[in-house]
Amino acid sequence: MNAEEQLISAFYSNLQKRDYHRLLECYHPDIFFYDPVFGNLEGRQVRGMWIMLLSTVGELKVQREGIEGADGYGGCSWSVSYVFPPTKRKVVNKGKAHFAFSEGRIVEHQDDFPMWRWCTQAFGIKGLLLGWTPVFQNKVRRKVRMQLERFMIRKMN
Repeated sequence: MNAEEQLISAFYSNLQKRDYHRLLECYHPDIFFYDPVFGNLEGRQVRGMWIMLLSTVGELKVQREGIEGADGYGGCSWSVSYVFPPTKRKVVNKGKAHFAFSEGRIVEHQDDFPMWRWCTQAFGIKGLLLGWTPVFQNKVRRKVRMQLERFMIRKMN
């Protein structure tokens, strides 16, 4: 494994262990993150998201495969299983991660997965019927961003 692949592997190993301290060491201070649920996050917001998620989730199972990295870029496929705290519903989310590296750390991390499938698992019948609509998806994004902001005020100040 080259340096980029080792860093990706370390990131997911720390995610599986729910060790947000070491997970965050994989990120550059100027990290940019995107996924369909949280949208665009930068720096402190990314750190807050991982601290919030890993300190509130119970059981967590992480799998990754096909780790590739070279010339400052990398990626892999992943699967994460957990119970979504607000609804107590089991989610098995599968997607692809894309990374850019700078100064030996991850400077950009983008996760791609079908938000409708995530909404269906996280919200049940409501997610099945409405999870594909922009109105529902934007409502979910606003809610998780508000939760993140509240968490950061309470726990990171």
